[in-house]
Amino acid sequence: MNKLRSVALLIETSNSYARGILAGITDYVRHHEAWSIYLPEQDRGGRPPRWLSRWKGDGIVARIETDEIATALRKTKIPVVDVSAARHLKDIPWVETDDEAIAKIAVQHLMERGFQNLAFYGDSAFNWAIWRREHFERLVREAGAKCFVLDSISRMDETYSWNREKRSLAAWLKKLPRPVGIMACYDIQAQKLLDVCRELNIAVPEEVAVLGVDNDQLICELASPRLSSVICNTRRTGFEAASLLDRMMSGEIVSPESILVEPLGIETRQSTDVLAIDDADVAAALRFIRENAASGINVSDVLREIPLSRRVLESRFRRSLGRTPHEEITRLKIDRVKQLLTATDLSLSEIATRTGYRHDEYMSVAFKKVVGVPPRDYRQAEKT
Repeated sequence: MNKLRSVALLIETSNSYARGILAGITDYVRHHEAWSIYLPEQDRGGRPPRWLSRWKGDGIVARIETDEIATALRKTKIPVVDVSAARHLKDIPWVETDDEAIAKIAVQHLMERGFQNLAFYGDSAFNWAIWRREHFERLVREAGAKCFVLDSISRMDETYSWNREKRSLAAWLKKLPRPVGIMACYDIQAQKLLDVCRELNIAVPEEVAVLGVDNDQLICELASPRLSSVICNTRRTGFEAASLLDRMMSGEIVSPESILVEPLGIETRQSTDVLAIDDADVAAALRFIRENAASGINVSDVLREIPLSRRVLESRFRRSLGRTPHEEITRLKIDRVKQLLTATDLSLSEIATRTGYRHDEYMSVAFKKVVGVPPRDYRQAEKT
């Protein structure tokens, strides 16, 4: 009889990102060999727990945020997988979000709404925030738009003061050209942006659109206005980390190269629900498409709402967005199919119904044409 492996999870439970990772680890354990899980109360960046030096377990998944905890984990001499971007132990396997993919989807989201002035509000204390800023700046430049950046002082800095940061943030916002679409490195920074915009009487999203990262439901829904946010695939991150650890505990030598997990999409709420497009007819058409794409509309339905000929609408639509109304309808429907395939266990028939396809066969053909693989294969690849 195989010994039940004992695994410790040095991951905080205080934020939705970390809880998503824990849920992904749970998914792996549920579908594979059971582990005895030890989940102590752990603060992000906290000191190494006293029990760690005496623990006789088989493996650890940890968010290694400090040199101190890195040293303590090294001394255990047992397999460890890192789920932090801090990279305090560069010779062990690590799983993280794909920050380039996050920046790409954020830039796309803001530019789809017509913004040519884009900005980034970051936090210089974290590698992932720095990487997102670097990718964001590059992608905005490549798109021919204007980019503006502000990095805050870390909350862990002994000189940190929210009042000082608020003054700096207010001064920056006053200088930005408007309308402007701003990506915050994560939801907490985005919430700060919204607070200062409210104090300055800046209209959100009409003058300043704000996009966060992590899709923390509590923060996003309590924010005023409600916050749009990039949906990180944290369950996949946790699942991949558990899979790596399982292989290591079986004696396999695993490469320290990173596994980067792409985001699932964007949860659009009020903070970016705006169209910064000069052409009022195109803006109205785009809003109609976004509100109704999953109900099975076609270009004829759009033309019944917008008093233009098909040729004129397509010409002006392409000039504003670089694609036709039909291409936009298809893109939004396929994006929604992807989200439902990855985030739910709904049948293909049910997904087809929810995304405006009359039959799942039609959906499968359209999906493969755009994505390159059938929906079943896409779901399997994303969930394994």
